[in-house]
Amino acid sequence: MALHPVVEKVTNRIIERSRVSRAAYLAHLEAARIGGVQRSALACTNLAHGFAAFPENDKLKLREQKKPSVAIVSSYNDMLSAHHPFEYFPKIIKDAVRDIGAVAQFAGGVPAMCDGVTQGQPGMELSLFSRDTIAMSTAVALSHNMFDAALYLGICDKIVPGLLIGALHFGHIPAVFVPGGPMTTGLSNKEKARVRQLYAQGKATRDELLECESQSYHSAGTCTFYGTANSNQMLMEMMGLHLPGSAFITPGTPLRDALTRASSQQAVAISQQGGHYMPVGHVVDEKSIVNAIAALHATGGSTNHTMHLVAIARAAGIVIDWNDFDELSKVVPLLTRIYPNGDADVNHFQAAGGPGFVIRELLDAGLAHEDVNTILGHGLRKHCKEPFLDEAGNAVFRDVPAQSGDEDVLRPASNPFSSNGGMVLVKGNLGRAVMKVSAVKMEHQTVEAPALTFNSQEDFMHAYKAGHLNRDFVAVIRFQGPRANGMPELHALTPALSNLQDAGHRVAMVTDGRMSGASGKVPAAIHVSPEILSGGPLGKVRDGDIIRVCAATGTLEALVPAEVWEQRKQVTADISASHIGMGRDLFGMFRHHSSVAEEGAATFPLPSPRHTTVPLHEGADSGEIMPGSDEDFLFKTPK
Repeated sequence: MALHPVVEKVTNRIIERSRVSRAAYLAHLEAARIGGVQRSALACTNLAHGFAAFPENDKLKLREQKKPSVAIVSSYNDMLSAHHPFEYFPKIIKDAVRDIGAVAQFAGGVPAMCDGVTQGQPGMELSLFSRDTIAMSTAVALSHNMFDAALYLGICDKIVPGLLIGALHFGHIPAVFVPGGPMTTGLSNKEKARVRQLYAQGKATRDELLECESQSYHSAGTCTFYGTANSNQMLMEMMGLHLPGSAFITPGTPLRDALTRASSQQAVAISQQGGHYMPVGHVVDEKSIVNAIAALHATGGSTNHTMHLVAIARAAGIVIDWNDFDELSKVVPLLTRIYPNGDADVNHFQAAGGPGFVIRELLDAGLAHEDVNTILGHGLRKHCKEPFLDEAGNAVFRDVPAQSGDEDVLRPASNPFSSNGGMVLVKGNLGRAVMKVSAVKMEHQTVEAPALTFNSQEDFMHAYKAGHLNRDFVAVIRFQGPRANGMPELHALTPALSNLQDAGHRVAMVTDGRMSGASGKVPAAIHVSPEILSGGPLGKVRDGDIIRVCAATGTLEALVPAEVWEQRKQVTADISASHIGMGRDLFGMFRHHSSVAEEGAATFPLPSPRHTTVPLHEGADSGEIMPGSDEDFLFKTPK
């Protein structure tokens, strides 16, 4: 089918908007390539340090400087369930790479923190910036210039975006992402939500809540709800950075191990020496970014990617904004119902057809670009597959079924759950914000009520527990942006707000902070941009102001007379307590340098040209791009 006109329009706009920075990025990529193996650039002393501890057979291959060397960059730790399986991957990888005559080395580890553990805790204020820390850690791992391809072992919230941002800064190196897979299905998400709400009402004990949570999160593997972690995995599938269908295969199974072996050997195949060179900087381009946004909408994915995808795109010299997300959401249908947008979990989604089914449906409907590069070569349709084991125990791939295995979980584009993706841009005199409404009932998608302002989620919860919130209101949670306190998720507010809504009150939330990738049924305008500390107007709101939040009209307004609004001063607050303790004082440079949410809450600038001669566009003559300041190419929030 022909490409949908809105998809084509948005893609062309992104290409034009990114012309200078993308050209600069590709020029940097080409400048980093060398003719032979990367380690041939090293002096003898450098190289000797690089293989000193390796077995003799591997050392011989590294000395000969003919066979590719594959980097392993891992987020392994054994505290967090999603990362625990990676303990066993390096041996599988090294053996698989050795079997085809190459060498794999563990290049470095990156930190991996869990929002589930830090939710509502001071450590959550490190979470968002852990993404950029991971990107820098990835750069450190690759800085030895030993490697011709890389395998990235990551899965959860900030880890995959951080790894990909780091990988794109080494865009000449091919990259294959290797997931660990979800844990098996435990207690139903519906029951978990019920007990959480009872606990918030004081009707369940802490022991009862802990038992519920323990039955939900019960073994090694990723959490099974469709939050940011599993949205990451869907996007890696859609961008062609995974082997097809590998996202949601449970750990500790023969198929999981076979996919890890196959991923390792594919990394060798797409190195320059492997004969099918495919650097990650040529996989991630404007079209693949549009594909990722389409997949996010089609699956009701995490709102966190309205920042993470922006930051990933910037790393490749591509500039996207929330207008792009909003326009694509209006034409991309919702094809899945996975908790919190339904009762099923990702294991049910995988059984019903999984990522390959979604990719095929989007391609067939003209809602995604087929003509992109992936780790399998050119063409996204190669990824409309699911993996199985052959008789020898190897991973093999076959086309996904023509029909969904369960239309309560996964549907074709011809019969979607909704005609749109359920992610809405709202804007007005309070700024620009994102709303995820795929799980919000229509009658709750418009709220007009008095503002109640809070400077922290703790302040809100004190008011809730004191019984002061039994009324209609819009909770304005202030000073929660990246520059204020690192933009922690406010997921702890969800049960309380849900209880108030269930009691018949008209409630909504507006914040320059984040909600969880598992945000649910209460309307929330989040990531308000610019944040208060960047001069955002949310700081003008006072208790009692009537706030209108409407997904249908895209409205985010304080219904205050314009002349009064213009005279209002920004509110101030002492937020220094969020800058000290639990390592937060170490992250001051991130808070100080962070861009606003719509620019990805990023601390890295766009690629910019420095006397670089590059083709300005396909088919054009080369031209000299003159140097400029980094500010010349920083993305500015659209009006």
